[in-house]
Parts: sequence; C-alpha cells; structure tokens
Amino acid sequence: MTGDERLRRQLNLISPVDEREERSIAATLERLSRPHPYDQQLDDHHLTASAFVVSSRGMVLLRHRLLHIWVQPGGHVDAGEGPEEAVLRETREETGLAAHHRDPVELVHVDVHPGPRDHTHYDLRYVLVAAPQDLAPREGESLDVFWFDFDAAVKRCEPGLVPAIDKLRRMVSRWNVQD
Repeated sequence: MTGDERLRRQLNLISPVDEREERSIAATLERLSRPHPYDQQLDDHHLTASAFVVSSRGMVLLRHRLLHIWVQPGGHVDAGEGPEEAVLRETREETGLAAHHRDPVELVHVDVHPGPRDHTHYDLRYVLVAAPQDLAPREGESLDVFWFDFDAAVKRCEPGLVPAIDKLRRMVSRWNVQD
C-alpha cells in the first residue's frame, strides 16, 4: 500500500467533530488526488502535517511566529518525506522533543485553513507522545512554546482548535500516558 493510499484510509476512518472538519476531510481527499499535493512551491494549496503532542504534562502549544496565534507544532511536508515523517521532524524542530507516533499511527483531525503568504493549508493532525521534558525549540523557531493542561490549552488556543482539543482530551483520558 502506498503512503497516499494509507492516508486515504486514515482520512476515511476519522469521525469528524463538526461540519468544518467534515468539509476539510472531503477537500483533503480531493486535494490528495491531484499531482504533488504537498508541494508548496507548485501550488498555494497544499497538505501540511501537525502534532497534538501529549505527555503526563498535558499537551504542547506554541505561538506561531508569523500568524501570532497559539497552535500545535507542525508545518510543511518536505520533498522525499510523507506527512507521518514530517510531523516528527517539525515537532523536533519546534519543541526539541523526540516525540513518537502511537501504534498504530493516529490521524485524529483535519482542518483546511488559511496559512501564511496567502497559502491554504490542508492540515493533517496526528497524535504524538513525548517524554514530559522541558521544551527546547531550534534556533529560529518560536520561543513561546509550552506544555498546557487541556483546560488551559482550550483557553489559549486559536478558537478553531477547540473541538479538536476536546476530542483529544476524551481520547487521552482513556490512555495510560506514561511519558
């Protein structure tokens, strides 16, 4: 099975939290059928990958350097990688954490929204687990990156994230997050 086939299957397994996510899943499936769906140079509409990073300390949010809103770590999928790899790389760059996917990999939310430079992002949102370490973003990344409990995350985050964080809170409450 190719990476795109696996992603299509993951997208079809998501239970949307609202109509916005339902529309986002449909739009992402359509975008995935086009050539080079991840390439930000060829098209100002492209798939991105982000992470709901969780540990015993809660979840990570950062203040986006360009948009100045509080969101989860994530970004563009580079040439030669898929979204599951991109989300690990972006998380490491933006938080300093060596996070990992759960087994199996969990794509839990999708959102289509405006990005910087008049681009549109079709954001694939994965759950990652990390050790409850202090955060250490790479040079050039936002220094405003913190662990939040779920209540504080909902109060701080960009309003469009609230339904996804509420879904994540319910999911995590059933897990034994050791990290």
